[in-house]
Amino acid sequence: MTPTTPARPAIAVLGSTNMDLVAYVATAPRRGETVTGHAFRTVPGGKGANQAVAAARSGADVTMLGAVGEDDFGVRLRAALDDAGVRTDGLRTVRGESGTAHIVVDDEGGNAIVVVPGANGSVSALAEGDAARIASAGVLLLQLEIPLPGVLAGARTAHEHGVRVVLTPAPAQPLPGELLAVTDLLVPNEHEAEVLTGKADPYDAASALLSHVPEVVVTLGSRGALYAARDAAPVHVPAPAVEALDTTAAGDTFVGALAVAQGEGRAMPDALRWASAAAALSVQRPGASASMPHRHETDSLAAQLSESRTP
Repeated sequence: MTPTTPARPAIAVLGSTNMDLVAYVATAPRRGETVTGHAFRTVPGGKGANQAVAAARSGADVTMLGAVGEDDFGVRLRAALDDAGVRTDGLRTVRGESGTAHIVVDDEGGNAIVVVPGANGSVSALAEGDAARIASAGVLLLQLEIPLPGVLAGARTAHEHGVRVVLTPAPAQPLPGELLAVTDLLVPNEHEAEVLTGKADPYDAASALLSHVPEVVVTLGSRGALYAARDAAPVHVPAPAVEALDTTAAGDTFVGALAVAQGEGRAMPDALRWASAAAALSVQRPGASASMPHRHETDSLAAQLSESRTP
């Protein structure tokens, strides 16, 4: 019998598009220090666009909502999304410069990032047609690299139409109760979870966050991910053991793949393992969107990991 191909989940992403300017160094510079890098790349990124590309490559029908500038970066950012199979009819072009992210990656795969919002700063409300695009999706992915009023407008619209709201609270900042009230799944990393709750232990932070949202996934880097839901025991899923080259956008890869897995109806533990496989592949490659795996690659690694767990 031929395996049934899962239906393509419909996912809308409201968020940032940035051109990532990535410098690779042996050791990141300290304040006032100048170091010599050994490579430089210009790579399409932005947390919103990254999640859109990750979801599209993972098998979803994805629509990107946001803004780029009138500059050459804007042209290249739109083209990169188009090439990844992401719909860009909801990606507006505004006066001025596109967003940029200035990233330093060290030889251990760690990174430090400075984001200059550019056109992303104009997304403080939904544009014409955005509400209909959100309403036609099954999931709305949100981050915090556009103004908070824009994030809240998207979340409220999704909630009103029964669309699942998945929020990545990055860059970390306090979140208004009205946004948390319309969030279905919150996906912070350890640092963001601590900023939101004041609790360094991920289990304690997840427990605290459940008083505001029904489900939480705390990403733990090389230690995997922790899932917590109200009235259920927390679940920890370890990450595959790999040698990281560049962790940029690993979290966005995870979120995009997780949204697809859940959209296909997978149970959360299985969805987390599949998303972790996608993230593990991404950290072994340089760049943001350029590092994100295609579905067949994630399926292959997930199958190998599943076989290795079988007694």
